[in-house]
Amino acid sequence: MEYPEIKKRIDLIRKEAGQAELLLATKTVDCERIEYAVKECGVKYIGENRVQELLEKYDRLKDLPCELHFIGTLQKNKVKYIIDKVSLIHSVGSLSLCEEIERQAEKHGIIMNVLCEVNIGQEENKSGFLPDEVPEAYEKMCGFPHVRPLGLMTMAPVCQNKSDYLKYFTKTYRLFIDNCIKKVDNRYRPILSMGMSDSYREAVQCGSTMIRIGSAVFGQRTTK
Repeated sequence: MEYPEIKKRIDLIRKEAGQAELLLATKTVDCERIEYAVKECGVKYIGENRVQELLEKYDRLKDLPCELHFIGTLQKNKVKYIIDKVSLIHSVGSLSLCEEIERQAEKHGIIMNVLCEVNIGQEENKSGFLPDEVPEAYEKMCGFPHVRPLGLMTMAPVCQNKSDYLKYFTKTYRLFIDNCIKKVDNRYRPILSMGMSDSYREAVQCGSTMIRIGSAVFGQRTTK
């Protein structure tokens, strides 16, 4: 895809997103296009889904004027590879993963920002806390000295009818309001990361503060 088309798409999504922050999901996207989006389009947040790909790109991404987030499923044995390379992990869907992040963050003398992942559709093939597990899980996550929970992240089930996304995002927003807002240090903005290329409009309508956009900007991904 040509650079002008990338900029056109970013500008349109920003207009539709309103106050929600745009994070570009850059899985399989080459570093040249990422650099263009950051330097020429002013994108402030990029997110990688895979540890190996993040490491392969890291030398090119580390000095860009943006935050690098990890947004994919994270295995405990991979935490050590990214703990000092990202500013936010979106996908903390178990307390055992949070414990490993705490252990690695302590080793590096840092505090790692995280989001509590919610399996809002209660799908068997997805990670994350079930909705009724969120209050207790988030409270426990707040007790780790080297972990800083900033809010929630969710991936809604794929919906053929766009309006069906609203019930999932509304439920996640209520969990966010009830369990996160008052517990985030007032020096930081609480984050509700929900909405992707096929659902960001509905997510913004329901209170998302950060949308994760890949194919709507870069086109359909090609498998490496």
